[in-house]
Amino acid sequence: MRLVEMHPSDLVYADEATRITGVPGQVIRQWARRGRIRKFSGDGRPSGLGHGQRTMYALPEIAALAPSYRPTPQRAPRAA
Repeated sequence: MRLVEMHPSDLVYADEATRITGVPGQVIRQWARRGRIRKFSGDGRPSGLGHGQRTMYALPEIAALAPSYRPTPQRAPRAA
């Protein structure tokens, strides 16, 4: 998706993208770090937990990658 095709309503915070797409916020941030999606500076509005959210992501980019996301199974705890 090109930057000129984005609308301001396409930019969401990680927790909103998680609710919409089902991809965990940690994975979204990892995709941004690796350059698969772009991140944008947010407005620092409170998230309700006392923290300001500063990074926004393009929802169409996350939605395009969401079908390829597969959660990694965790190891079962070992018996002592």
